[in-house]
Amino acid sequence: MNWIKHLNGLAPLAGALALSMGLQSLPAWAQLGPLTDRIKARGELICGVNNQLPGFGNLDDQGKYVGFDIDICRAVAAALFGDPDKVRYVYLTAANRQSAIQAGEVDMISRNTTWTLTRDREWAVTFGPTTYYDGQGFMVRKSLGVEKLEDLNGATICVIAGTTTELNLADTFRARGIAFTPVTFDGDDSSFNAYEEGRCDAITSDQSALISRRASLASPDDHVILPEVISKEPLGPLVPHGDESFSDIMNWTVYALFYAEERGITSANVDEFLKSEDPDIRRFLGQEGNLGELLGLKPDWVVNVIKAVGNYGEIFNRHLTPLGVPRGLNQPYTKGGIQYAPPFR
Repeated sequence: MNWIKHLNGLAPLAGALALSMGLQSLPAWAQLGPLTDRIKARGELICGVNNQLPGFGNLDDQGKYVGFDIDICRAVAAALFGDPDKVRYVYLTAANRQSAIQAGEVDMISRNTTWTLTRDREWAVTFGPTTYYDGQGFMVRKSLGVEKLEDLNGATICVIAGTTTELNLADTFRARGIAFTPVTFDGDDSSFNAYEEGRCDAITSDQSALISRRASLASPDDHVILPEVISKEPLGPLVPHGDESFSDIMNWTVYALFYAEERGITSANVDEFLKSEDPDIRRFLGQEGNLGELLGLKPDWVVNVIKAVGNYGEIFNRHLTPLGVPRGLNQPYTKGGIQYAPPFR
């Protein structure tokens, strides 16, 4: 291996020689990282997702992946390749998300995953912008007469193992002195099926998941979601550490979805906006400036993204609104929410 050390030792000399000859190395923004290079060479994005949470990630009647989180993967693929279908989906359980991203089995994860400090560091990942602000809640049968958490004293509660949900449940009930017995499962289907079969008195999950799965129960009106929310659950995509160029592409793709909604740009009218004389919109849509070049993407990358999946509001309305999931905090800041895109300039 001495020859590697020798070559490494020559690198500074090569750089000095290049400068002496008037040559300049590529600026940092023009250099793509190893993960970005691999994805582009492969010709498809490998995205870790859920397939058991209607509205966010599930299989339709034709076995096709659909949902809010799926469209985030599609948006990134559209940015990279101009084609939202250049995605290979890998189903991940809550338990194997960490190993999959660390082993390089997936390029990114878009799977109802909460951003926490522990995950940020121990998983060695970079979280993207929060795409859905959520909180943990509880669903019970109306027949039990439960109105508040203290009424669950002594209850059995279904929960997915290895999640922040399991930790929040234990912390909250311990702090309030509420006795309970957890019944753990490895996925959404097994957990909610057990609840519906009566194997536990209540089930806890993100509020959005409870709303989503309640709608699919045999008798939705027999179940109630308690008003108490016990946690903050900022959900969003993530990528491994080590390639800032790819994390930048993920981040700015999500911000493009936010900004398009702020400006009223949709999949139906984006071509009309290409005629805009507004400098901000012209830069955003690649009609002038070099924003695409800065990311290693084509000038019209945002146009490709919006045509493929629409803006953030379109994605939300397509997948979550039909299930009764409210926008709440996930409105743009211009409408009282906290979704906010940095300037595209």
